[in-house]
Amino acid sequence: MISITVLALGKLKEPYMRDFAAEYEKRLSAFCKLQIVELRPAPLPDAPSPSEIDRALASETGRILEKLPSNAYVFAMCIEGKETSSESFSQKISTLAASGVSHLVFLLGSSFGLSDEVKRMANERFSMSQMTFPHQMARIMLLEQLYRAFQIIGGGKYHK
Repeated sequence: MISITVLALGKLKEPYMRDFAAEYEKRLSAFCKLQIVELRPAPLPDAPSPSEIDRALASETGRILEKLPSNAYVFAMCIEGKETSSESFSQKISTLAASGVSHLVFLLGSSFGLSDEVKRMANERFSMSQMTFPHQMARIMLLEQLYRAFQIIGGGKYHK
């Protein structure tokens, strides 16, 4: 069974978001070993300067790198990443698993994203959309797409 880790900066604050996540975590348990790791984002003032943002991203980078499992295939979720269809996403997961990759990691940054260093070290950069979404919603969307991908791989009826 493939292992998937979602490294996310920030917590799901709203109860309904936690409920959505819990539902997809439960569904995904049939297909993969899922671990959600929440990291504390660096504190920033309401209107941070570019240098404050850079320091925060550098601090977050250190925490991300400490938690990255060795030998994992890493996806940086970022707006400049490649957009893909649900079918192509499922094919990517299937291909990686068939080639012997046993651990996938998806990185979700803080409100200012991920540092360039983290993006460079990732195996791939993915974008869910050119639109901007709240980080809590992005996590739910990622979990849903992972579930959909496994349904597509298994020929399930969830994906239409």
